Amino acid sequence: MGYRPPTYPFVRPPELSGTLANHPVVIVGAGPVGLACAIDLALHGVAAVVLDDNDTVSAGSRAICYAKRTLEILDRLGCGDAVADRGVSWQHGKVFFRDRLAYQFDLQPEAAHRRPAFVNLQQYHLEEALVARCVELGVDVRWRNRVDGVESRDDGVTLTVETPDGSYALHADFAIAADGARSTLRERLGLDWKGQVFRDRFLIADVRMQGAFPTERWFWFDPPFHRNQSVLLHRQADDVWRIDFQLGWDADPDEERKPERVRPRIRAMLGDDHPFELEWVSVYTFQCRRLDRFVHGRVIFVGDAAHQVSPFGARGANSGIQDVDNLAWKLARVLRRESPVSLLDSYDAERIEAADENIVHSTRSTDFITPKSGVSRVFRDAVLDLAVDHPFARALVNSGRLSLPTCYRPSPMFTRDTGSFDAGPRPGAPAVDAPILHDGRDGWLLSRLGGTFELLLFLDEPVSFIGLSKLAPSARLTVVLPAGARAPSTIRAVVDRDGLVRRRYGARDRTLYLLRPDQHVAARWHVWAYGEVAAALFHARGLSGESYDGARQLAPSQPA
Repeated sequence: MGYRPPTYPFVRPPELSGTLANHPVVIVGAGPVGLACAIDLALHGVAAVVLDDNDTVSAGSRAICYAKRTLEILDRLGCGDAVADRGVSWQHGKVFFRDRLAYQFDLQPEAAHRRPAFVNLQQYHLEEALVARCVELGVDVRWRNRVDGVESRDDGVTLTVETPDGSYALHADFAIAADGARSTLRERLGLDWKGQVFRDRFLIADVRMQGAFPTERWFWFDPPFHRNQSVLLHRQADDVWRIDFQLGWDADPDEERKPERVRPRIRAMLGDDHPFELEWVSVYTFQCRRLDRFVHGRVIFVGDAAHQVSPFGARGANSGIQDVDNLAWKLARVLRRESPVSLLDSYDAERIEAADENIVHSTRSTDFITPKSGVSRVFRDAVLDLAVDHPFARALVNSGRLSLPTCYRPSPMFTRDTGSFDAGPRPGAPAVDAPILHDGRDGWLLSRLGGTFELLLFLDEPVSFIGLSKLAPSARLTVVLPAGARAPSTIRAVVDRDGLVRRRYGARDRTLYLLRPDQHVAARWHVWAYGEVAAALFHARGLSGESYDGARQLAPSQPA
């Protein structure tokens, strides 16, 4: 039995009955990125309306590889277990050249992390989990509501929406374009891409079979069953395997999608005695490009509507969900008038930095996988030959550098280190996980962080820091105590069960980290003063120097 997608009902929008309202946020697109954005905003107390022109989840597996950082974001959104429990966890991979193994790799050699390096799960399963979470949070998701027009003003956005019962106008303070690579909002605003489309085509085949392969990522260069091309194999949930075949630029997409063309390729790979069923087939081209800016007045672009990369490296859905992680808390602060609208400029800068990083990695992968000249092909094949016996060559092999979170460059949002750290995430980097004890029970550090500004204070003994508590509710204080310590009920504390929290953060007694609501490090100190912490907090919130001057009385500058 193949996958049977749900059908979500069309509900007549109140605007068609004359009800007029201005919504804080309207999200166009109910894919993984749009749904995740609605959930994140709801957790920040912002009600969003989600519009989608369909009434079900995506057709085909599409985005399938969810990286560790994305899984940690999904944990914060309340969907991590649903994805990890149903998906296929993996961390190992193999690269083959012709008929032999070139090398193998381990993406997470360090133990004691809650989430694996990657979980593979078909996009439609992820979307179902996200829709269920939206229902749980009371998010207004409107199916079969197609956006046909957009008018952006200085004080808001008006969308023209078509439904089976007629059209209506929808007013909002902000619109978020999460409507994918063929974004209607991008088209209606007349925005152009910058980047390139590569002259090659790849066939995706979702194959249902009892796999004889391990749960690993396998990549072949020039295999005997698909000469002069490349092939990628991934396992998904429900005994479905993703196989990507390089086709070449001259391939006819319509012809190559036909089962009578696809089946012989798979038989050549698996052998005649290995039964399989085709579940989904598609043909795609590599594209590495982005918008010049992601924030256009009151319309904000996320995911594939803002940037596109080739699928090798698992950078599409992962970077889109990380867009949301960066944007939602900032937009919520702007809507609550806790930060100026200029805070959204930092979303634009930081996620453009991430998109450019992904495009660079994706372009290099594409150039290695599909050499554009005879000389490039000779170089690539020589590297693969050397990789079999020489470790130095393995660093040059690029079958798709797999997705890692961006560590943002120094900016006014981050406070530079003033002391020496031997380890730990630097300002701009995401926080790292480690096992803890909380109320005597095993847990994970990241499950206690996020959603608000956080002061993570490492102490040898549970002493009081009155000055830090005065910064609340601007920041929540969490104390990390060593194993064996007993936390008083008057402080929010966790116990560093195995000493890994302190080791992974390069911490000692009184080390302090300031974390943003998206769990990225805003500042860190071994030695600090209350005024320094207050200044870093105000910078991280996108506030002005005048705002900081008014708060000095709450944060004196004496050292801790």
